[in-house]
Amino acid sequence: MDALQPLLPYLFLLMRGLVLLCFIHALATRQDLYWLFILGLALFFGGIFSTVGALVYAFTVFFPWLRGSGRGAARAIGRGVEAIKPLDTRIREAQERLTESDTLANRADLAALQARAGRPEEAQTTLAPLLSGIYADDPVVLLTSAELDLTRGNAAAAEALLNRVDLRTSAATRTRALTLLAQAQDAQGKTAEADATYREAMTAATTEEPRARYAAFLLKQGRRQEAQALLDALAKTEQRATGLYRRQEREWFQMAAGLRRELR
Repeated sequence: MDALQPLLPYLFLLMRGLVLLCFIHALATRQDLYWLFILGLALFFGGIFSTVGALVYAFTVFFPWLRGSGRGAARAIGRGVEAIKPLDTRIREAQERLTESDTLANRADLAALQARAGRPEEAQTTLAPLLSGIYADDPVVLLTSAELDLTRGNAAAAEALLNRVDLRTSAATRTRALTLLAQAQDAQGKTAEADATYREAMTAATTEEPRARYAAFLLKQGRRQEAQALLDALAKTEQRATGLYRRQEREWFQMAAGLRRELR
């Protein structure tokens, strides 16, 4: 113990540095409030309980994130570069990929892009081979099919499909499924359900779409102050974002800007 005595100040500084890193990480990645509470206690007041809580966060959240951050950054850059290409170019490239390799991912990607371009009949034809058989319950197929149903004004069918999506598949799947579900509920006049679903979609969302669409929903309901607060938060996010992220989320930032003009 005596041998460790000279090292204690350095260990203390190391621990404080780790707690600070974890606190910043929890803020930046929008972790649950209880983590912010525990890390805040450890950072500003210390104490055995909060310090142990900080160590738990470090080993269960921060270090695993750190190990995967390189791969995650590469994927994010890839998504960003893909997102800023013109839609016609992305459709052409998706058709070429499908011609080379007729896989679930390639067929679903093409159908989603065709739907986004306002070509639902082409998208339905592309997706049709996946709607039966072993891929019928695949989240990608369900999401793409539900989006097509929404495009054609069949919100009830879209809701039925979306309720079959396993939200545990990935954060991106969860975000997309809940956002589409809220749209389907709203289209059917299920206002309270749509409100709750939008709020759920915004939790740990992988895109700005849920916040932008929820702001539009609030504005349509006459809840102008709530819409204004959400749009102000989106504007701050856009100001702080990297150029790549702004380009990747351009559609939703532009939607938010249009909504802010409506509020003036």
